[in-house]
Amino acid sequence: MTTHDLPDTDLATKGQDTDAIGDYVPAELAGRPVRALPSQRWRASHLRALNAGDLDSFAESVLHPDDVDAWYEGDPTQDEIGKWVAQVAEAGGEALGKSSGRTRSSKSTRKR
Repeated sequence: MTTHDLPDTDLATKGQDTDAIGDYVPAELAGRPVRALPSQRWRASHLRALNAGDLDSFAESVLHPDDVDAWYEGDPTQDEIGKWVAQVAEAGGEALGKSSGRTRSSKSTRKR
């Protein structure tokens, strides 16, 4: 059976599986080497957990499954978490908060 033969619900599941085992970037968390999803692949739910202060759920979502124990064993400080997030963003090729933003339209939006 190929991907094209799967029903839509199976395609969504396959996509989630790919996210779960896809490429990770290396970073150091509280002195421990870990792998995390590149920041460009963080889902809205990951960012909601981070913004809500649910750091355990956030870490469990973005860390490689084999590296989640490092989160709990390392018990990182806020400063260490910030440095780790910056490392993950940099390793993925994008600094967080440094979006180039939208380009200006060549058409004027002014009403005539």
